[in-house]
Amino acid sequence: MYECFDVEITDKVGHIKMNRPEKANSMIAEFWNELPMIVDEMSASGSVRAVVLSSEGKHFCSGMDLSVFTASGSDVAPSGGDGKHPSRRGERFRSTALKLQDSFNALERSRMPILCAIQGACVGGGIDMVSAADLRYADATAFFSIAEINIGMTADVGTLQRMPRLVPEGIVRELAYTGRKWSVDEALAAGFVNKVYDDHASMIEGVHEIAAEIASKSPMAIWGTKKSMQYSQEHTIADGLEYIANWNASMFDTDDMAEAFTAKLEQRAANFPDLYPQSRGL
Repeated sequence: MYECFDVEITDKVGHIKMNRPEKANSMIAEFWNELPMIVDEMSASGSVRAVVLSSEGKHFCSGMDLSVFTASGSDVAPSGGDGKHPSRRGERFRSTALKLQDSFNALERSRMPILCAIQGACVGGGIDMVSAADLRYADATAFFSIAEINIGMTADVGTLQRMPRLVPEGIVRELAYTGRKWSVDEALAAGFVNKVYDDHASMIEGVHEIAAEIASKSPMAIWGTKKSMQYSQEHTIADGLEYIANWNASMFDTDDMAEAFTAKLEQRAANFPDLYPQSRGL
């Protein structure tokens, strides 16, 4: 169904798997269209409560495929025009950058948490992507690089905006200025990844277990938690406290709380209703 991804949904956990291992899961033009489509559809369904984002092969993601920049007529190719109008070329490049950025904005705006499972190389656009996710896990082979600087450009799809909120800014500046390889041990020590697994298989199993635990909670409470933390990143503590007070005043579901207490008393798993589906139109 998709050129760049395999998609599964099992027990309310979605699994989005990049499926171009022979190309180190580089990001071709179709990638940028398919990823937000998949994530937005899962979020809108209301029935998916957590998503694992992983990939096949030795490397998680080698970043932007050069074809995105060179393909003639591609919607996301920044080049174009007859060479006589630099202002129009600049506008097209800006539109391209905004479109690429929105592909990863989909991870943030989704109503469910996104958990990344990373092996091997996660470079360039790969870091842009995982920085937009909620949680990051890796196996022992993983490494990272803000590689854009090595090809003479400034990263522009989210790493420089999101990563300083996840790890100390000085670390991000060093990585962004040098483009050096950042080991998985360094990433763990900095808090960029939550846990390092011995190998890919144990990582996928472990991350699915965490996703299943998240999916067992009230989806409204999970969504509220995600929204509140996102809002607080952009605002003062006082603003964040007022936001969550307003959220709970309108969204707090006493039925979910009653179900949680009843399930605990009866020593069974709680059974929370899904979120309502979101319509694309009126």
